[in-house]
Amino acid sequence: MFGQAISQEAAAERIVPVHAFRPYPDAENRSMWESLQEDVRTIWIGWAEERLEFTWPALPASRYMDFVRNGNRTRYETVYFERRRALTDLVIGECIEGKGRFMEQIANGIWCLCEESFWVVPAHMSLSPQSKGYALPDVTEQVIDLFAAETGALLAWTSYLLQNRLDAECPMIGKRIRHELRRRIMEPYLDREDFWWMGFAGRKVNNWNPWIHSNCLTVFLLTEDDSFIRSRAVAKAALSLDYFLEVYHPDGGCDEGPSYWGRAGASLFDCLELLYLASNGKIDFYGEPLVQEIGKYIYRAHIDGNDFVNFADGDAKLSISGDLVYRYGERIGDAKMSRLGAYAFRSNGFKRDRIASLMRILGELNHAALLTGEPVSPPYERDVWLKDTHIFAAREHEGSAAGLYLAAKGGHNNESHNHNDVGHFIVYYNGRPFLIDAGVESYTAKTFSPQRYEIWTMQSAFHSLPTVNGMQQEAGEDYRATNVTYAANEERAQVEMELSKAYPEEAGIVSWKRTCALLRGRGTEAAVEITDRYRLREASADIVQNYLCLQSPVLLDDGTIELVNEQGERLRLRYDASRWKASAEAVPVNDARMKPVWGDTLHRIRLQAVELVAEERVVVTVTASKQL
Repeated sequence: MFGQAISQEAAAERIVPVHAFRPYPDAENRSMWESLQEDVRTIWIGWAEERLEFTWPALPASRYMDFVRNGNRTRYETVYFERRRALTDLVIGECIEGKGRFMEQIANGIWCLCEESFWVVPAHMSLSPQSKGYALPDVTEQVIDLFAAETGALLAWTSYLLQNRLDAECPMIGKRIRHELRRRIMEPYLDREDFWWMGFAGRKVNNWNPWIHSNCLTVFLLTEDDSFIRSRAVAKAALSLDYFLEVYHPDGGCDEGPSYWGRAGASLFDCLELLYLASNGKIDFYGEPLVQEIGKYIYRAHIDGNDFVNFADGDAKLSISGDLVYRYGERIGDAKMSRLGAYAFRSNGFKRDRIASLMRILGELNHAALLTGEPVSPPYERDVWLKDTHIFAAREHEGSAAGLYLAAKGGHNNESHNHNDVGHFIVYYNGRPFLIDAGVESYTAKTFSPQRYEIWTMQSAFHSLPTVNGMQQEAGEDYRATNVTYAANEERAQVEMELSKAYPEEAGIVSWKRTCALLRGRGTEAAVEITDRYRLREASADIVQNYLCLQSPVLLDDGTIELVNEQGERLRLRYDASRWKASAEAVPVNDARMKPVWGDTLHRIRLQAVELVAEERVVVTVTASKQL
């Protein structure tokens, strides 16, 4: 799509010169900065003031070596990202206030980043072509990962916004920025095609592709005055972005989940918007159906508030970039998407994210008055079916978070950021979680290693899935859902799939058909109905149905399990107590990434078969009500 449309010749013809590319006002163009709402000015100047006495922390070699030595990536990254966050706070504070008060610290921050031996974080060294398993990088060979590219874009935007003020401090600052950008970003970007994320070497790409391209394009478009080099970079990005589109199905579903959509589909938008703005609208792909479907995914995965369907390595609570979602919706003409963006921005405001992308912050500042206008509600899609990625969702009432919400997935067990979770489902009520997907713990060396599926959050037994003859699902593209069908109407929405291929032969499964259905309760009680019809090669009682939940389950003798949340809302799970024995266990949450989402403990319900059987039909019904 992109590569054929944007040859180097076409790019040279359409892309404006660097001096004419003014996507946002710089610090000297005071009108936008001084027109910001007072509360916005107060927030950002306050954050900048916190950095006036900031001591730029060291990044010693020993911390870089942590990852290879003991698998810890946090100690290095905490300092690494804090440096960049501090510089971002100072730059925006200076642009807003405009008095020069923050310039000395900005110079310190720029020099600090430029003095770093390597911008690639330790956890990404194993993915670089120059890695030989050493704990420290070879600084004579510069490579580009996510955060080298982010650092390059941060310095490029800083130079763009504050060029005159930096020159007034000392002309060597701008010269140093250009030197570092050229050797660390521009030269390796143009000279090499063996970075896996580019796609040229044959490896399947993921969110790294558009995320890195968006930042590298920023560097070229903002700082390179040679039109030949700029057009060469644009044409190369276009070719490489096609590899990213190849991993997407026509339904636009992000198999990495909504939190990664923020750096997958949303970073694709960053790329397209840069090209659109840098060509005065002459490079425009917003009418392409796949570009539109990729955008729509984010509201199709929305549950309520900051809660999203978090299959794969996703976080259940997610503060999306409201301005970006709003603008994406505007570009593709989708009012539903724009509504979600405005809703999210009004709910969350400006965020002090660990990864501070200046391009997105500038967009938020530029549109803050618009986004904080009249209150809006999200679209709350009633029925969602992504037929290629097998993502299903249904809610009791269209346009509202009230009532029951069910989401389920098929797919296969080699998706990007995969969990072994084919056939897994979640249930929310009034927008609040009950039966859940735990998500993912903080990343360590183990997360993306051959030992990935030793981590409990990745295993099918800690999703709402069966364990059969002691066997869980296995990883790999061959382990998948088959015969997947979907149906929906006013009364009922359901997805049905065959799960036998998701398990190894040793499980002894001939067939396992799972149906996940939402009965909307038109004239009857609304309910979620999970039906499993299975047939085994030999009769077995070693069958366990697992259900992961947030609340501590109350097991009653009549085949009812109750879950009650802090609001007094109650879910009841009903099963055949003559055929299954229920138990429950606490699942401690010790991880810093998961604790803010779930607290200290999750729970796992286990329904154990009570007699040998080779063929069975199991129905678990979930209903909800307000506790009296």
